[in-house]
Amino acid sequence: MEAVAVATAFVRHDGEVLATHRSEDAQTYPGQWGGVSGVIEPGEDPVGDEETPVEAARREVHEEVGLSDLDHVRTGTPLTIEAPEYDATFEVTPVLFDAPGREIDLGVELQSAEWLPATELLRRETVPRLFESYQRVAPSVQSVAADDEHGAAELSIRALEVLRDRAGLLVAEGESDADELQYLANRLREARPSMAVLRNRVNRAIATAEDGDSEGAGTANDATPSGDPVPAPTDDPYPAPADDFAATPADVERAAIDGINRALAGDAEAAMRAAGLVSGWHVLTLSRSSTVFEALQADTAAALSIAESRPAREGIDVAETLAAAIDAPITVHTDAAIAHRLASAGVDAVLVGADAILPDGGVINKTGTRGAAIAAAREGIPVYVAAASDKITTSEGVNLESGHPAAVYDGGAAVDVTNPTFDVTPADAITGIVTERGVLEPGDVSEIVERLRALEPAGAR
Repeated sequence: MEAVAVATAFVRHDGEVLATHRSEDAQTYPGQWGGVSGVIEPGEDPVGDEETPVEAARREVHEEVGLSDLDHVRTGTPLTIEAPEYDATFEVTPVLFDAPGREIDLGVELQSAEWLPATELLRRETVPRLFESYQRVAPSVQSVAADDEHGAAELSIRALEVLRDRAGLLVAEGESDADELQYLANRLREARPSMAVLRNRVNRAIATAEDGDSEGAGTANDATPSGDPVPAPTDDPYPAPADDFAATPADVERAAIDGINRALAGDAEAAMRAAGLVSGWHVLTLSRSSTVFEALQADTAAALSIAESRPAREGIDVAETLAAAIDAPITVHTDAAIAHRLASAGVDAVLVGADAILPDGGVINKTGTRGAAIAAAREGIPVYVAAASDKITTSEGVNLESGHPAAVYDGGAAVDVTNPTFDVTPADAITGIVTERGVLEPGDVSEIVERLRALEPAGAR
């Protein structure tokens, strides 16, 4: 049989993947559902190189569904699929991309396409071993724990995807014992100790599953600042968890999907409120918060000053992406220049995200936030934090993560190296916290803390 190298792209947006319905005239697997697949093209003799799986996947996505500007997330290990009906062996390499939007343009080889929770692939007539291929690039506890490129809100969505995917697979396999899901939820809660939003959203999903109130997930007619639809949450944001875990995998799958929808809606509402707040202002920001990014992408600010945010310099990526999307002038500067910029550039407000909001109204965020807030106070400039209320932590303690020392110094001198990636900004240095509920003052946080504590497992309360 002929060996055929194939790349299969899984394109993700807002917690769902793009499933394509192959034409009835397709050469292989007509009428079945898949990702976006195509043969990896060989190089042209004598000097051409074969396409990489990522290159082939990008090409196929552009040709078949018209999407570009994809963010490559990861490439999975190849999967060998015997296909005697086609006298071939397919070596399928899965590739995961994040897409900036959902608008597609179908190619002639497809009859339709849908954005779906990945577990819906288990209920469709698909090309062979499609979900197994997806699992090789899907988020995992390990990928959530190791991710140092994305903010807490995005990682909370990834955590809910992990819970959803495992629950959906148990449903497909006919398993009814959910003890494994309780264990998985515990691992996800502890994957990123500094990220309260991840813990709160996993807690809510489990409590919702136990409560049986996860049927209301849907799509609202509201829109994010970038114009995409916002999924609607169910009515009760604070279901009480049971003392004994009794939810079925089907309950957990539905609740995780509902949790993703609720999280997206909350984050989008916070971003929209922040965009309205800073309208016409010169805004200074640092690091990469998905909520702040969405707010700035609305192009309501008059000007932006963006600190590079060493050592990873994620502020540079934020500045480059926004420069291609909005009209406001953007100035990039070093972290050390934040105080100077606040004193001399006519900045009207500092707008930052949060990895966690402490019960006293203080904020844990990327290192440099504290210094920026203190410098802003010196100049009489307000400091706003844009974050969904799920980022409020119920813990009085502070658990700060650190990066690898080599990111700061990898020389041979006999010096100690520290690379704190988060710091704590005190409540009295923060003007307001912009949430989906409106602008909270630090003193307004305590009521929400009590509601979030009610979501925690019985043993943790």
